[in-house]
Amino acid sequence: MVEEQESAAVPALGAVRALPEADATSAGRNPPLTLAAALAASTALAACGGGGGGGGGGGGAFFGLGATTTGATSAGSLTPLGTTPTAQGYLYTTAKTDDEAARFLLQAQFSANEADIAAVRTKGYLPWLGEQVDLAKTQTGWEWLSSKPYNTVYTDDMIWNQLMTAPDGFRKRMALAFTEIFVVSANDIGSSWPDHMMAQYWDMLVAGVTGNFRKLLEDVTLNPAMGYYLNTRGNQKENAQGRQPDENYAREVMQLMTLGLYQLNDDGTVKKAADGTPLDSYTQDDVTNLARVFTGYDVDIKTAERTAFPVPGQTYTIESNQWTQRPMVLTASRHSLLEAKFLGATVAANTEGTAALKTALDTLFNHPNVGPFIGKQLIQRLVTSNPSAGYVSRVSAIFSDNGAGVRGDMKSVLAAVLLDNEARSPDGLASPDFGRLREPMLRLVQWGRTFGIASTKDTWKIGNTSDAASRLGQSPLRSPSVFNFFRPGYVPPSTVLASEGKSAPEFQLVNETSVGGYLNHLQSVLVNGYDSKDVVASYAIEKTLVTDAGALVRRLALMMSANQLSAATQKTITDALAAPAVTAASTDAVKLNRIYAAVLMVMASPEYLIQK
Repeated sequence: MVEEQESAAVPALGAVRALPEADATSAGRNPPLTLAAALAASTALAACGGGGGGGGGGGGAFFGLGATTTGATSAGSLTPLGTTPTAQGYLYTTAKTDDEAARFLLQAQFSANEADIAAVRTKGYLPWLGEQVDLAKTQTGWEWLSSKPYNTVYTDDMIWNQLMTAPDGFRKRMALAFTEIFVVSANDIGSSWPDHMMAQYWDMLVAGVTGNFRKLLEDVTLNPAMGYYLNTRGNQKENAQGRQPDENYAREVMQLMTLGLYQLNDDGTVKKAADGTPLDSYTQDDVTNLARVFTGYDVDIKTAERTAFPVPGQTYTIESNQWTQRPMVLTASRHSLLEAKFLGATVAANTEGTAALKTALDTLFNHPNVGPFIGKQLIQRLVTSNPSAGYVSRVSAIFSDNGAGVRGDMKSVLAAVLLDNEARSPDGLASPDFGRLREPMLRLVQWGRTFGIASTKDTWKIGNTSDAASRLGQSPLRSPSVFNFFRPGYVPPSTVLASEGKSAPEFQLVNETSVGGYLNHLQSVLVNGYDSKDVVASYAIEKTLVTDAGALVRRLALMMSANQLSAATQKTITDALAAPAVTAASTDAVKLNRIYAAVLMVMASPEYLIQK
């Protein structure tokens, strides 16, 4: 791990303390209501219905709120989110203010605007989420990439287009969180169609947002991009010359995608032996045996496709890109038939490869670590770096049983993360210990969506923004390693956080170089956009407010930070915009300079950078 220096430009989070459980006797609060009761008088969820998927069920009616026998479900028939002893009464089912609605939106998707705020306030959190889950299919990354001439748009162009423009912002935001758990990096992937592979991998994660974790795990395992990245493509069985199966994926699927290093309680705390040492969740023998299951797989290129694509401007042909949309396939002769014992399960000798894979993935999926391990990371990516044990336990319980007897229903898990009392409580706003550092790539996407970004050529040449000195220090789908951009347990050294044993994962990206690089890059981008001003923001609404500095800052504070900029900070920014004066008669350049300056100061402020 690279140790990063704490920068004065980005405030350190304090240690997150467990927020108090919702208490019906607390002053100024209503008694806890189950979601069933809170929504009993609501109208039917809009657009609820649709088919099942991956065992988790389809449609916004699910979210782990009760089993139904029909596609459409009235709000009054919903049962509480979770039926386990850890289920809670939900205090915060609706947004009473624009601030509360914007805060929810900035966790549930990339940005907030007036229409979204009004929708959340009118419908309530859960019905709004139900609508987002059931939005009609949008253009996939693979489809967009394939619509362009060969070798003119690439992985970066595809993912920026998806993040900046897709109308299903909830699904895309959740999928981006998945990319930081099931890591495949465009930095380290080969083949003749790497961009199409990455696009299909992204699309698969988007689909996983509304599916089941078990299916997502299988899709990840057999995906060609993962096959290239962690060496399952072409991985072969042992032989008499001493060859052994590659162990890369077997190790990482346990360490990073399902179990973690140590055995966990349901609340995410580490189980320990009598002497106080953490209990490992797997051993090297587990890795070696599990690796045998992942042998024999390779990409699925049909014979007719092998020379089907004439490369423009060249005299040779290559295979068509259709295989990038298909899972890898098994060649039985290359699959290990040795007995494999791992995590208490046994794959008997001579077991056919597909059956062996099913046993392995079922074993991983049903391991008790998965709920707390995945649930805590999703809380960290979406809400707060140091959730309480109770918060993790409640999300873990929904992973185990969504309230309809289904394990691994990701819609329910994500809803549990976003709707938990700890996420929605105003207590977090007052606590210096609650929240998370906004990731640089999220800041850029929020900027683009908030201020009307567009690409006239529809090529979205924002590019690779990984360089910390001159750009963001982070770029989607370009993690520097399988360990993501940062580790979930990262603790900034020589900080108060370190003294309190608290983590702040995103701070692994923070140092003097990255802080300066972000500010310099932002200052340029606000004015010039990208690709010779092809990718630019319109600032249409801001232009209507530009003569009133106070009104301009108030809108930015609401849309960018859910009004988490203090009155003092807003005044400081407003005062800084006073000169030069801007009137209706001012030139466009003067008006735009005020907007650029206002946005820059908001996006550089500590109260914006820390999302609560």
